[in-house]
Amino acid sequence: MNLPLTDHSQATVVLDGSPLDIESVEAVANRHARVVLSDDPDFRQRIASGPAFLDRLLEEEGVVYGVTTGYGDACTRAVPPEQHAELPRHLYTFHGCGLGEHLSPVEARAVVLVRLVSLCRGVSGVSMELLERLTQLLDMDLMPVMPAEGSVGASGDLTPLSYLAAVLCGEREVLDNGQRRPTLQAFAEHGIVPYRLRPKEGLALMNGTAVMTALGCLAWRRAERLSRLATRLTAMNVWSLNGNPHHFDAGLFAAKPHAGQQRVAARLRYDLGYTDDDHDAPRNSPRLQDRYSTRCAPHVIGVLEDSLPWLRQFLENELNSANDNPLIDPVGEKVMHGGHFYGGHIAFAMDSLKPLVANLADLLDRQLALLVDPRFNHGLPDNLSGANADRAPLNHGYKAVQIGVSAWTAEALKATMPASVFSRSTECHNQDKVSMGTIAARDALRVITLTEQVGVAVLHAACQAVDLRRREADSLPETLADFQHRCRERIAFVEEDRALESELRMLCESLEPLTDTLYAH
Repeated sequence: MNLPLTDHSQATVVLDGSPLDIESVEAVANRHARVVLSDDPDFRQRIASGPAFLDRLLEEEGVVYGVTTGYGDACTRAVPPEQHAELPRHLYTFHGCGLGEHLSPVEARAVVLVRLVSLCRGVSGVSMELLERLTQLLDMDLMPVMPAEGSVGASGDLTPLSYLAAVLCGEREVLDNGQRRPTLQAFAEHGIVPYRLRPKEGLALMNGTAVMTALGCLAWRRAERLSRLATRLTAMNVWSLNGNPHHFDAGLFAAKPHAGQQRVAARLRYDLGYTDDDHDAPRNSPRLQDRYSTRCAPHVIGVLEDSLPWLRQFLENELNSANDNPLIDPVGEKVMHGGHFYGGHIAFAMDSLKPLVANLADLLDRQLALLVDPRFNHGLPDNLSGANADRAPLNHGYKAVQIGVSAWTAEALKATMPASVFSRSTECHNQDKVSMGTIAARDALRVITLTEQVGVAVLHAACQAVDLRRREADSLPETLADFQHRCRERIAFVEEDRALESELRMLCESLEPLTDTLYAH
């Protein structure tokens, strides 16, 4: 069940095996919505039938991968019945070797939700109690401390998800409302008894694509916001540069019918107060052709806009899939061994998202270069300095900001190398073709973070440029004037040089409220 589109602070996500959307993942991850399991008897019976069938199968001495056998290339090694109960603990124990930075609390909550959504499909052979324990972790905000590195993205996200399985059993560490603590200590204070995994439940928790999918959902939302921010910044910069608004003419864009590109052009016309009436376009504008970074902005941003729908489809299909192995069909009484843990769709989506977003950074970097250079900014001060004439020799405006933007852009572009092409044969050649989807998702988030830094730096400079241009022409379109006012409530005009780090960091943290209402009409 998806979230209502209104007040997320009062929203509840009810899980019953039906599809969830990206927005719901983000809302739960940010604690704007809580999660409950459906009371529907059919849903609960569907979940309960999985472990019941497995119990019958084990009584009949059936062979089930990871339940009566070893893991990976050890699948031909039978595990004696008296050791079956110990097997899940060994799985999460020997996978406890992750390194690198840890997932943030937001990312960890997204991972737990995504794994829960998959298990609610009812074909993973897990108990209702396990689903309730995962829901309890979200409700109490007890998140596993999960290292981000160590997954090759086929056999799923085994190593990072082992930390979730271990936490359920009272081991390793949790983030208790953001504070890192030993799990057993936190459980004791919250009155939680450590869980004992049933047969197949360790594999069901770990052998899936929850980490890459969760990170991908968060990346998609941030990329979508960046698309809107880049469009609004382009409008501000076109106006500040005395640019030609007829570059975004509706008749012009009707000739090249990419829907996302047309949408960006329409947003720019809206921002610049340029009517859709094609008759308003003169035969020859005073400024025939602006430089590509403004004139072709719809074509650059439009590629991302046109890609967002299929990226969403890839992500939400994976989000709402059963992606562990084996799958359990209690109705047909079958155990289906396959490879749904392979994260190829997420890998491709994230590898595709990286250059789409990095190109926004490159576009905005080029626009800033025009704003600060008196050879190209059509009368604005050198480096957008707001100093009075007698203080101008001392002040350097946005010179260093442009250097930073150039550095962040270069790093974003460098990080666009696709991860999926680096498949490595591993685990005794059992996992001999892997997706690298989790690395792709982590890379995508890094590119997005760098592009957000570019975006807020250019936002700061664009506000400066707008105010400087208004000194000679107070004709700022209403939409841009309203946005300028909202920004000026957060950041002040730069008259004398000042350190801008704290303001830029604050803007990075304010991107969601600043951008979520853009183009809501």
